[in-house]
Amino acid sequence: MKTMKLGKSDLTVSNISLGCMRMYKLSLKEAEDVVRTALELGITFFDHADIYGEGRSEEIFAEAVGMNPSVREKIFIQTKTGIRKGYYDFSKEHILQSVDRSLKRLKTDYIDVLLLHRPDALVEPEEVAEAFALLKESGKVRWFGVSNHTPMQIELLKKYVKEALIVNQLQFSVMHTNMIDAGIQMNTLFENSADRTGYVLDYCRLHDITIQAWSPFQFGFFEGVFVDNDRFPELNAKLAEVGEKYGLTKTGAAIAWILRHPAKIQPIVGTMNIQRLKEIAQASEVNITREEWYAIYRAAGNRLP
Repeated sequence: MKTMKLGKSDLTVSNISLGCMRMYKLSLKEAEDVVRTALELGITFFDHADIYGEGRSEEIFAEAVGMNPSVREKIFIQTKTGIRKGYYDFSKEHILQSVDRSLKRLKTDYIDVLLLHRPDALVEPEEVAEAFALLKESGKVRWFGVSNHTPMQIELLKKYVKEALIVNQLQFSVMHTNMIDAGIQMNTLFENSADRTGYVLDYCRLHDITIQAWSPFQFGFFEGVFVDNDRFPELNAKLAEVGEKYGLTKTGAAIAWILRHPAKIQPIVGTMNIQRLKEIAQASEVNITREEWYAIYRAAGNRLP
């Protein structure tokens, strides 16, 4: 599996990450099989959040991987904080408490990357800066980032936070392309020419912030998957056509489409299905052509001016 640098950090990680949101639904044996398969495929980066299964996903992952110092030095762990029941919370107190609880559940002394999960409208960036400084100085967190943040929200944090923000985790797939639509359809009256992201893709590329793509197989906002969905025959036909050329399934082709973007986007794949994980991993080193990338983009119903 290909590796990549994460933002401006010194972390060299797999270019595909396993998202552990659904791991809490598995038995320990099932979780062990998924984690073992991921490691065998070369996936070294595991994405968590304190709210996944109310913390159970972090716990079962630590059990499944057999966490110990030898195992820990071979993997990278990312977790997120800030979402609470009914509200968001970027207070210093909550960030610090959340990290301590995640460390305990994950059975580790440090987290490689900590992300702020969804923007807190009541954020006081000075508090975030104080929390990050304490976590960095104590060795509990090595690197920091955000999730679902606009460029200006990041700029506000950067005014106070001294640590580099190396990641922005955003929803992105061939059926969720608003990060690129506004740029492609610039200066037209097409519906998607309206920018809804603050040109976050270009911003992150300019500032060496790695975009991580969550829900790479979803359409809408958790409305379902588009692969093998009868609602999207043209897209599935094109994914099958391109995939066949490279020995990929439609699932693999959908990931290859994301990986082809020069922004070096890292897909966060949340499947707990071992066979599907193998199909996804096959896309890691595939580099589809520019023509194929645009053909898949258009097959998803996107217009070119």
